[in-house]
Amino acid sequence: MLSIVIPTKNEEEHLPKLLESIRLQTVQPQEIIVADAHSTDKTREIAKSFGAKVIDGGMPSVGRNLGAKHVTTDLILFLDADVELRDPTFLEKSIKEFQDRCLGLATCDVFPLSDAYIDHFLHKAYNKYVRAWGSLFPHAPGFCMLVRKEGHNKIRGFDESIVFCEDHDYARRFKRVGRFGFLKSTKIPVSIRRLDRDGRLQIAIKYLLAELHLAFVGPIRSNKFNYTFGHTKKKSHSKTKTPSL
Repeated sequence: MLSIVIPTKNEEEHLPKLLESIRLQTVQPQEIIVADAHSTDKTREIAKSFGAKVIDGGMPSVGRNLGAKHVTTDLILFLDADVELRDPTFLEKSIKEFQDRCLGLATCDVFPLSDAYIDHFLHKAYNKYVRAWGSLFPHAPGFCMLVRKEGHNKIRGFDESIVFCEDHDYARRFKRVGRFGFLKSTKIPVSIRRLDRDGRLQIAIKYLLAELHLAFVGPIRSNKFNYTFGHTKKKSHSKTKTPSL
């Protein structure tokens, strides 16, 4: 019934936590496909040790599309390697609500894997913001997207020419062919490593500018927002540039 697709690049630290959390789910996926962007660490070996099918990937949109081509089920759950399904009924609840509401694409609220008040504040603000837009201006983070394969194929998957916020573009194109919604029954816990690496203020500015770009200019096809795939630690002497439209 369900396949899970995970794009990766050097994820030996986080991938085991995700795969173990999937193993503990009350409903098991038929297959897990790891689309790996030529990792130089033990990502591929770890994925195989959990029984995942490993294929060559690329940037997240490329990896998700390649993974989806190998899917043999009607439903696809796109996850990123740094999320964890801490609720053992996450898949069970998500699939049931998805089917009951006849959705074509769904995501859920985001919950930070952090004890810091600021992180919970920022994620709650994000949740309220994207829910306020709803299906009018859909937002679906690529690290948690449940979609019908038929709909994915109809819109020809992710636009691989988009280098930032390709997931939101995907959601906005999808609403033309299927019903979009936010799941109410569960949340997705996600790592705050990007916030720690790039800084919370810089991340907030980056996504604010990206929202303006999407609304008034269109999809982001140049890397003016300095997006990187893979999560090497930021060097202490490096400087973070504020993106511009």
